[in-house]
Amino acid sequence: MTTSRKTAHIPKVSYYKKPAHLNTSEWQRELRRVFIAEKKQPFVIEYLGSEHPVFGDYVVKNTESASVYKVALRSQKTPGPNFCTCLDFKTNALGTCKHIEAVLSCVGHNRRTAKFLKDTYQPSYTSLYLKYGERREVTLRIGTDHKEEFEKLAKKYFDSSYHLLPNITDKIDRFITLAAQISQDFRCYEDAMDFIVAKREMQTRKIAMERIVKDKKYFDHLLKTVLYPYQKEGILFAVKAGRCLIADEMGLGKTLQAIGAAELFKKEFSIRSVLIVCPTSLKYQWKSEIEKFTEQSARVIEGNVAERQKQYDATEFYKIASYNIVGADLTAINKMTPDLVILDEAQRIKNWNTRTAKQVKKIESSYAVVLTGTPIENKLEELYSIVQFIDSFKLGPLHQFLEAHQIHDAQGKVIGYKELNHIKTLLADIVIRRTKKEVLAELPVRTDKHLFVPLTKPQADLHAEFLDRVARLVNKWKRFGFLDEKDRLQLLKALNCMRMVADSTYILDQQTRHDTKINELMSILDNFLSVNGDKAVVFSQWERMTRLVKSELESRQTGFAHLHGGVPSRDRKALLDDFRENPFCRVFLSTDAGGVGLNLQCASLIVNMDIPWNPAVLEQRIGRIHRHGQKNTVTVINLVSRGSIEERLLDVLKFKSSLFAGVLDGGEDKIFMGESKFKHFMATVEKVAGAPSATHTPTTDVEEQKESEERNPTTSVNTSREVSSDTSASELFSMAENLLGTFAKTFTDKQKTETFISSLIKREASTGKSYIQIPVENSEVVQKAVEAFASLLSIFRQQ
Repeated sequence: MTTSRKTAHIPKVSYYKKPAHLNTSEWQRELRRVFIAEKKQPFVIEYLGSEHPVFGDYVVKNTESASVYKVALRSQKTPGPNFCTCLDFKTNALGTCKHIEAVLSCVGHNRRTAKFLKDTYQPSYTSLYLKYGERREVTLRIGTDHKEEFEKLAKKYFDSSYHLLPNITDKIDRFITLAAQISQDFRCYEDAMDFIVAKREMQTRKIAMERIVKDKKYFDHLLKTVLYPYQKEGILFAVKAGRCLIADEMGLGKTLQAIGAAELFKKEFSIRSVLIVCPTSLKYQWKSEIEKFTEQSARVIEGNVAERQKQYDATEFYKIASYNIVGADLTAINKMTPDLVILDEAQRIKNWNTRTAKQVKKIESSYAVVLTGTPIENKLEELYSIVQFIDSFKLGPLHQFLEAHQIHDAQGKVIGYKELNHIKTLLADIVIRRTKKEVLAELPVRTDKHLFVPLTKPQADLHAEFLDRVARLVNKWKRFGFLDEKDRLQLLKALNCMRMVADSTYILDQQTRHDTKINELMSILDNFLSVNGDKAVVFSQWERMTRLVKSELESRQTGFAHLHGGVPSRDRKALLDDFRENPFCRVFLSTDAGGVGLNLQCASLIVNMDIPWNPAVLEQRIGRIHRHGQKNTVTVINLVSRGSIEERLLDVLKFKSSLFAGVLDGGEDKIFMGESKFKHFMATVEKVAGAPSATHTPTTDVEEQKESEERNPTTSVNTSREVSSDTSASELFSMAENLLGTFAKTFTDKQKTETFISSLIKREASTGKSYIQIPVENSEVVQKAVEAFASLLSIFRQQ
């Protein structure tokens, strides 16, 4: 049977706005019916047969994804006693899913079978199953055979609704044995037993952790370092929970706690393998930390697909893989059956619709430790996505979660969030978060300062020009409530150009140098570096800005290290070691590619050359030096161009930080999305940045792919000289404008033209022939240049 038969007309229901006459659950059920009626996916349905013409077990195959699910049809009512093995059915609390609706549609539109749907079906056998809904409950369904005997037996183990009594899980084995003696047809379903076993194991871990807490010397030999009290607490929390999120602020040693948890799992529960999934740039740092603090070996998974398959079968206790290869290696990973999975920098799975997030959530393991200091960067849904990996049931159905915590305006637009402290309470047994304030006695003092600098006239003029473009598009949006693809790209480009010019005009054209931040930075460094031994870190989102700083440091003969997205991961360790150990290397210069996972606590000053959109990025930068191991007072200086978009971003950061605090730190319980200037600004930015089709540039899951230093897909314009294969149209046009503008300026000046041509001509002495010679760094530069122009030309052909 298939769902290709002609179906009755079903009223159109919006996928994006709930109809007024339906509650949220009714709306969600109706959407699943509409999904089937509109044939959104092709299903092939096979009836496995039973004692009834239609009520029984079915296999539902999705021919596009090759997914296969089992549906148990017991009634035409939804919600009802039906069941499906898909995750949506288990977590949506609706009592239905698209697979159940597909079977009902298939049966209901078949003249031969439709009439049987009206039957009342009661199977003859008795079964123990897991009931899904607002909460999961082990439930007994008594069939028609041996009914009285089962009812008598059930009184000792189940309540009047036949739900398993509390604290009876350790006795359920006895019930199953007695039930099987009553009837050989008695069934106990796998998910019910898994649920019972999980409850038992949780109790076992709880008892073990209580024992360890009483042993004051237990942690003395767990790792080859002395742990602080809050780190011991984090390790015990992780093991007791089984699957958890450690959301400590940056610099508090989440990596060490995860390793400690793995070692404790091994010691107490004899786990055999750990898989660590992290960004590519952090693989060898994890290996180094493991070998430094434990007696275990660690293997970094790398190479081609065939080589990686073999490495998963290696004997090392720890195996380290990057997010980029999880999709390609998923079968091998699950075949490896890791007991514990550690996800580092777990904000990589914050968007559940991305390929990486979907593949990572398919990794199977008994235990999980998820690490991120920023589980919420922009939207509450990001936290939901991360928690899904830990416990798919914890936050309830997504539609209910959003309805309970989002605040909408009259048009249905999200303008804020509410009851955030309730989320914190709900997650208390699987999420642990400590801020630096809470462990301040064990951390150095930190001071933050905004240093406002003026724009030069050329900067101000360009900034005003881009602001005018933004204003026109904002007015258009206000009038029509809509911006098309072209307008969205133009708005995004203008906003980012405002940010670039707030740093320096050089970032835009690579010709002029109008700025004040560089001089201000040099003044700061001159004073700071006058003290022998002090080291500083300088961050900018833009590689070209770091290029200007590099030039100034070279002219002053100041030793420095320069990290950006173009530095291969294999070279980064040597670069970091030089900064840490070389007394003459005083400054660490980095783009945001260096803002993830680096330990730079040998420095005590950080200067942010620009203000990012996202508070998490800012704190990520600062967390590189204000972290455990820091022995000095930390000074943070943010350079802000007065009267520019950067001043407005300070308000944006304040709002987003308030959202983050409300959920995780017990801050404001209700957050509204700004008023006055910020309200209009954010409305525009949200409209653009929230549209993936317009602004999101997906990355491919290729191992060792270079990560761009301007990697925020919703806010950044790629200003590097390399053009990747997934460069967006707006980025290509931006670079094309810069390139053509440079040619135009050169070729309109006769002297510059002659100089330019003569630099390219080389005469061979032996033959007298002349050649065009263009100096390049290596052959890869030529290849990338050809690919970049091919990408650019392909876009022009589409216009």
